[in-house]
Amino acid sequence: MALMITDECINCDVCEPECPNGAISPGEEIYVIDPGLCTECVGHYDEPQCQQVCPVDCIPLDPTHKESRDELMEKYHLITAA
Repeated sequence: MALMITDECINCDVCEPECPNGAISPGEEIYVIDPGLCTECVGHYDEPQCQQVCPVDCIPLDPTHKESRDELMEKYHLITAA
């Protein structure tokens, strides 16, 4: 499952550089996560790094992008092979 950033985001800029896939970018009002690039850090780390550094806990799982750990690993391999 990809992650998402909610409107509690305070634009503190700490999550973007932590994403190993470059899935996080500034949106119109808050940061956004590209579900096509988000692997929940599967393949890189044991836990999503953006969730670890977020001071306001505004990065939950995105219920509209459900993926298994195997699917996330497959996406990781596709992203890192390019």
